[in-house]
Amino acid sequence: MEVIYTGLRQTPDMIAEAALQEDVDVVGISMLSGAHMTIFPRVLKLLRDRGLTDVLLTGGGIMSNDDVEELKKIGVGQLFTPGASMASIAEYIRSWVAKRDLARQPA
Repeated sequence: MEVIYTGLRQTPDMIAEAALQEDVDVVGISMLSGAHMTIFPRVLKLLRDRGLTDVLLTGGGIMSNDDVEELKKIGVGQLFTPGASMASIAEYIRSWVAKRDLARQPA
């Protein structure tokens, strides 16, 4: 995997544009500010608006289980809360990309 770190304090538009320009498979956001119910839906919409419908939006931070479930309902991938291991996050991403790539193969 190649990781492209865009830095702190990126706007949703900056995140979506970087995803488009870098041709990413996954966008991961670390959210500690409590703005996850605003930022994740906005980034998801901007990704879709740019035609990036097969890009995973995932991330982590401090958020309630109810918020996690609500975000998953709108299309955000698995979200990881404090205590999640890096191994479990990496395995989730690898698995998601492998499933997506398999679905892309011609029948």
